[in-house]
Amino acid sequence: MSASQRVRVAAAQPRGFPFDSGAAVERLCEMTAEAAVAGAELVVFPEAFIGGYPWGLAFGTAVGGRKPPGRRTFGRYYDAAITVPGPETERIGRAAAEAGVYLAVGVIEKGSVRSPGTLFCTLVFFAPDGTVAGIHRKLKPTAAERLIWGEGDGSTMPVLDTPQGKVGGLICWENYMPLARMAMYAKGVEIYLAPTADSRDRWQATLRHIALEGRCFVIGCNQFVTRADYPTDIEILDELDSWPEVLSRGGSSIYGPMGDLMAGPLLGEAGILYADLDMGDIARGKFDFDVIGHYARPDVFRLHVNGAAMDAVDG
Repeated sequence: MSASQRVRVAAAQPRGFPFDSGAAVERLCEMTAEAAVAGAELVVFPEAFIGGYPWGLAFGTAVGGRKPPGRRTFGRYYDAAITVPGPETERIGRAAAEAGVYLAVGVIEKGSVRSPGTLFCTLVFFAPDGTVAGIHRKLKPTAAERLIWGEGDGSTMPVLDTPQGKVGGLICWENYMPLARMAMYAKGVEIYLAPTADSRDRWQATLRHIALEGRCFVIGCNQFVTRADYPTDIEILDELDSWPEVLSRGGSSIYGPMGDLMAGPLLGEAGILYADLDMGDIARGKFDFDVIGHYARPDVFRLHVNGAAMDAVDG
């Protein structure tokens, strides 16, 4: 990575399309083209954008019980999830190729042939030739997310070596897992992606901390979602009655390696943020703090990462 290299990146903050993957894919293609015209080389989309992050829905559950309408709604949510690879990823790949950009997209992914009934919250990376360059499955769904998503494993934690820099990251509250962050730093991540569904002010402190800790650029992105974005015929829509009209106000932002805010936070509307990254800032930032280099103490602390795929059945 040249100390003089500059890279333009984009954090996309679309409105939500829960339960409507087709519409989400089309909006993604439009925003990707718009970002490319603005000079972006890397475009990042939020957690669970394709398939939807179901703010406010409990799927008819309580401890010890599940209601049939909630089970049917989960079936509808499952139908909105996508396979990787699949028709939706082919369409997104074409958008990446037409724009000539790297794309990172949060999707709800149907499980493998061995686990077809499980959904994963997944970050899919696309190269400028349209191919899937890697995937990351969320390691630990948070709270009620565990009702609807399975857990990833250490086999899907890539850091991609791209012409723009080394790109990788974690999803939402995975970023509160110190050892998961350390695994990213150990792979040399330079442009750290943190797609999320958390629009609270405190999330900005997390993004800034990662930038300072990893001496890397951090791109955080979220959706702007209101109750009106949900289909009106969802059986359990009354579960939203106690929720505000704005379910996610966004909060997308971009931080530099010294914790400086470069763009955002974008709140209360959809849009795209841009930032021009001076990649030399990474080396300059590590002058006095390199968490895996001269500031590490491997004689005292060691981290083991299991990078194997964890199938339930061998063979």
